[in-house]
Amino acid sequence: MENTSSHLLDSIHGPADLTVLDGQQLELLAAEIREFIVDRVNTHGGHLGSNLGAVEITLALHRVFRSPHDILLWDTGHQAYVHKMLTGRCEDFDTLRQEGGLSGYPSRSESDHDWVENSHASTVVSYAHGLATALHLNGEKDRQVIGVLGDGALTGGMAYEGLNNLGHSGRKAIIILNDNGRSYAPTASSLSESLAKLRSSTTYRKNSARVERLIADLPLGAYLEKGVDGAKAAIREMFEPPAFFEQLGVKYLGPYDGHDLATLEEAFRNASKIDGPVVVHCLTQKGRGYAPAENDPIKNMHDLSELKNGSYTAAFSDAILVEGANHPELVAITAAMPDSTGLLPFGEAFPDRMFDVGIAEQHAVTSAAGMAMGGLRPVVALYATFLTRAIDQVNLDVGMHNQPVVFVLDRAGITGDDGPSHHGVLDMVLLSKVPDCTIFAPSNYAEVAQMLHDALELCTEGPSAIRYSKTMPPEGQTTTGSGLSARQVRAGQDVCLIGVGKMLAAAREAATRLEQQGISATVWDPRVVKPLDPEMLEDAADHRLVITIEDGLRDGGIGASVADSLSQLAPTDGPSVRVLGVPTVHLPQGKPDTILAKLGLDADGIVDEVLAWSRSAAGQSRSADS
Repeated sequence: MENTSSHLLDSIHGPADLTVLDGQQLELLAAEIREFIVDRVNTHGGHLGSNLGAVEITLALHRVFRSPHDILLWDTGHQAYVHKMLTGRCEDFDTLRQEGGLSGYPSRSESDHDWVENSHASTVVSYAHGLATALHLNGEKDRQVIGVLGDGALTGGMAYEGLNNLGHSGRKAIIILNDNGRSYAPTASSLSESLAKLRSSTTYRKNSARVERLIADLPLGAYLEKGVDGAKAAIREMFEPPAFFEQLGVKYLGPYDGHDLATLEEAFRNASKIDGPVVVHCLTQKGRGYAPAENDPIKNMHDLSELKNGSYTAAFSDAILVEGANHPELVAITAAMPDSTGLLPFGEAFPDRMFDVGIAEQHAVTSAAGMAMGGLRPVVALYATFLTRAIDQVNLDVGMHNQPVVFVLDRAGITGDDGPSHHGVLDMVLLSKVPDCTIFAPSNYAEVAQMLHDALELCTEGPSAIRYSKTMPPEGQTTTGSGLSARQVRAGQDVCLIGVGKMLAAAREAATRLEQQGISATVWDPRVVKPLDPEMLEDAADHRLVITIEDGLRDGGIGASVADSLSQLAPTDGPSVRVLGVPTVHLPQGKPDTILAKLGLDADGIVDEVLAWSRSAAGQSRSADS
């Protein structure tokens, strides 16, 4: 990018500072903002393409409306970097996505300008409806609610539910449709195809403007008004999007060039005068102004992540290619994330068997149930945190119908930089409550392929899930188990450590250190956390202390199931059981290993837990002797 002076950006401490800038200065400021974002994201990671595309929209919003008096909402929140910069947080970008630093999403704790921590998609219209209702009932007529909605988020069912209710209520709210044709990947929906047609068409805008001029010039009676309304409707019906929105009771304005500041400001001012809900359709370019992002054909540098060789994701990507070649009935489904879940190679090899349904996890799950009912073997690849949006569908649509859908859950456990909304800590607890659901937790790269194979071969009368972390698997660990059996990796006499998935590495290290202190430890890799292997449980019952370690919620998790099983095996003289897991709180952003260490979910924490038990047991023994 062209190196520009940052003197304009340095002068922006809040939205009010934008009002004194002329058109040329605003263009220079937009260039400075893009340069700043590229520099900070390349340094700290985060979301690049979406923010580069939203520069002019954000500038126009803050010039036309008065935040936080007027309420600005973002869906999804990863396009809010410019908003953060214009509301006095430029200096904080040196801490972007770091522990204790600036969030990669809007954050109520950071600023009065941030209303919601909105990092899951398709929610902004519902928030807008709720806030508009509150303003109406409170008599706050001088305030406005504006929600910025990406076209990718428009594929989610909640967006349609919100639009339906917003239109029905007639509440005054402005929805800015930031249409760049992409979510993470290219947007997958029929409506998005219609939006794409509208991008290249000037006919709608010209005809619509002509009708509006006619209306302004004619003294209309009731009959003629109906005729003109009919003419307007005919024009709208030429293009699906306007008709779609207005049939819901939401007025449609646009499309507008989302990088033309003057046009945007005029459009937003016009929208603010409409007494009711309105969608303002803005066409933008993801990655605008940064050639590497503009030329990225996969995701326009949505973020800087890539498929890493040797990662759990790469292992799945390789494994599903093999299984796909051996199973012509196997199909893959994802929700707008074919690249980050490792499905792009499968889609290239088997294009007719790969389905990207857009940001629509609930639909993905129930559609998979239908495919399974029709004789296919669906593999649904999602982030663990996003599956929790569709747990009802997993339970009732897949589970209750005993359909053999395989859920592959990437980014399970503590994920790190994206913060509380992206930690995948609910999946094991929730899936363990789905009857007949088998849950696999690989502890190394090689186990992923084995478990996918076993899920397809063995789990034919109900759902199964394979969950793995974002972090890299341990190097040199290639031993696998098979089927639904656990794997004992170390034998001892005193303590039994059960490390779930990636937590096995911490259990093994703890066992080595405990041996140096004269404590003999058995280590089990459960591999399958539901159902638990009876052989592992029987062996655990022969120890004095059992410690389970999992990177999911402690309450109601796998450790609780182990403890319950052991109490039934040895109700009177069984081992003491300690369950180590994630507390029921919204954890902050930070490096995964740092967060785990603070929670005691590392070798240090395990050793401390064993030594505390040992001291307590010794004290009780001395007390009994005296």
